Amino acid sequence: MEHDDPQPTPEVPVDASSPNVARMYDYYLGGATNFAADREAAEKALAVTPEIGRFARMNRWFLGRVVRYLCGQGVDQFLDLGSGVPTVGNVHEIAQQQNPAARVAYVDHEPVAVAHARALLADQPRVSVTQADIRNPGEVLSAPGVSGLLDFSRPMAVLAVAILHFVPESDDPARILRTYREACAPGSYLALSHAATITMTDSEAHRGQTIYRSTSTPLVLRDRAGIAALLDGCELVEPGLTPINHWPEPTAEAPANGYGAVGKLL
Repeated sequence: MEHDDPQPTPEVPVDASSPNVARMYDYYLGGATNFAADREAAEKALAVTPEIGRFARMNRWFLGRVVRYLCGQGVDQFLDLGSGVPTVGNVHEIAQQQNPAARVAYVDHEPVAVAHARALLADQPRVSVTQADIRNPGEVLSAPGVSGLLDFSRPMAVLAVAILHFVPESDDPARILRTYREACAPGSYLALSHAATITMTDSEAHRGQTIYRSTSTPLVLRDRAGIAALLDGCELVEPGLTPINHWPEPTAEAPANGYGAVGKLL
């Protein structure tokens, strides 16, 4: 299958020679917003463990189920951290199917993802796209696309879906999440998913991480206890922290190599 490389807007600086995790994720999902370097790295990762591609697909389904659940709880505004390249089943599409008045603030640092999202969503008055590093909550929370769209005096949902496994311990992901939680009104929610080695062998995990070291955001695999610690301060919705494809109900499928949960902020 041939690919035409994406054409971001001229003012957006892009390094097309180095693989990028957001564009690799887009490739796993069958998207076209990726460069040759992304596709090459993604194929190497898939050759090591096809579970990476399965995780991407299952994670997307998890996100959809989570957004529909949250809409059912009356949530009508979402802060999507590390939103990535727009693809089928975006948060605003799912949320606005449930509630046309729902508002979604997307945040990503990757310039191609941001450029494409802005082009696609330019005519969406209840959706914003902010280019910022989610590791800097102050920058994110004060950005016009976030503070000007979302009402922090009302409950909202913070989505940290498939992003924290790119945040090393040196950046203190627990502190980052705590800052976002503290900015939210009572009754808000945090949804999280995170890659983990559940059925992968240690060898597969090690080789996969080696490939991701060629990107600007190496992959950090945490165990279940390490992921659970990121949810401190939340009352978890049943069934708690579980493989992403077993939320909110268990299935006969083998678990995907990632955990997910939804928590109500205490």
